[in-house]
Amino acid sequence: MLSLRICLCLLVVSAEAKKGFGPIDQEWAYVQVRPKAHMFWWLYQSSPDKPLVIWIQGGPGVSGTGFGNFEEIGPLDAQLRPRNHSWVNDYNVLFIDNPVGTGFSYVEDLSLLATNNRQIANDLFTCVRSFFQTFTKFSETPTYILAESYGGKMTVEFANLWYRDQVKGNIKSNLKGIGLVDSLISPVDMHKSLAPYLFNFGMIDRDGYKAIDDAADRFADATQQAQWLNATNISIEIEYLMQKYTYSVDRLYILKKVQPNYYPQLRSFSNLSRGLYSNDLKRTMQKVQSTLGLKSVWGNQEPYVFNALFRDCRKPVVRYVEKLLNETDLKVYIFNGQLDLIINTPGTLSWIEKLDWKNSKNWLNAPRYPLVIDNVIEGYSKAYGNLKFFWVVRSGHMIPADNPVAMNKILRDLIHDES
Repeated sequence: MLSLRICLCLLVVSAEAKKGFGPIDQEWAYVQVRPKAHMFWWLYQSSPDKPLVIWIQGGPGVSGTGFGNFEEIGPLDAQLRPRNHSWVNDYNVLFIDNPVGTGFSYVEDLSLLATNNRQIANDLFTCVRSFFQTFTKFSETPTYILAESYGGKMTVEFANLWYRDQVKGNIKSNLKGIGLVDSLISPVDMHKSLAPYLFNFGMIDRDGYKAIDDAADRFADATQQAQWLNATNISIEIEYLMQKYTYSVDRLYILKKVQPNYYPQLRSFSNLSRGLYSNDLKRTMQKVQSTLGLKSVWGNQEPYVFNALFRDCRKPVVRYVEKLLNETDLKVYIFNGQLDLIINTPGTLSWIEKLDWKNSKNWLNAPRYPLVIDNVIEGYSKAYGNLKFFWVVRSGHMIPADNPVAMNKILRDLIHDES
């Protein structure tokens, strides 16, 4: 395996009292989560009296300190302009570049990249445990994990692990709940929903419907037989078929104006994810590296992160959601943007409505209410017990960026019980 010449770090290299990048008091550090595997976190801190929100980005391999921070919820955008709806206005926000190899996180040898969800969960827990040991002032602070896209898959297993050790007293923290933003939980339901979703939007005809739906059936068969390598390859094929029969569609915001593509090509998910990074963001992250004095190059190992998870990335994690609902008192909030194609609302509802948990029937029979902000409907919600689902209108895959008004209301509801 390729050996990477990057400086060795101690278990934690803290940056207490250093000047950060932009406004807000900040801390940042590397944590050695395994020998020669280093995870980077970056905290925007307001006050220990305010809740702590931990942001987990998706991909896998998309940087939370980069994309989540500067494109979605941080105090500055990628062009370094102030963001009006930044979460740091009301909460302490901790960004973690996860899995190792993502963003500023790195491994000293590529063989150390995470290869499955359990390893990712263990690495994340090692990271947050180190954080709370270093910053004991947050040990009683109500803490919430917010995860987007593939970040949701990583978070549901991570949250189970964290809660278990919190109850045992192995970590002094106050984890209270999680929020899953357009999250990949059941790939079968996701793929089976694509053809009808595109058809109902007028994006494909019957021929396109059949081609995509047939591929989704093959994906389901591969999953049933635990043929995970084949399943991931079929998933990539489905991406190609969607582009072929629509002549180009934005998978993250279906109504976005796009130029036609008459000759689509098969592309790996790692390439699709890296296409998220604007030139402005890349330039900004170079400035961040210099300002924070970081020796790892942002995004340098990201092309390898997805490949390391190739056999694992399409495994479902529904059972971990069920464990959270049945075995913990954590709040589980799930929200989906109506214009997200790749993790669309019908697909998300499909697995939610099949959940095996003690309050399943009560949740299904619960009333659905509009989410009204300034006398405008921004979505809908349904709740029972510790599960609440939000339909978010006028939003695609990135709800915090697409509909920040709705997102901030949902966040207040999760953290402060504002209904």
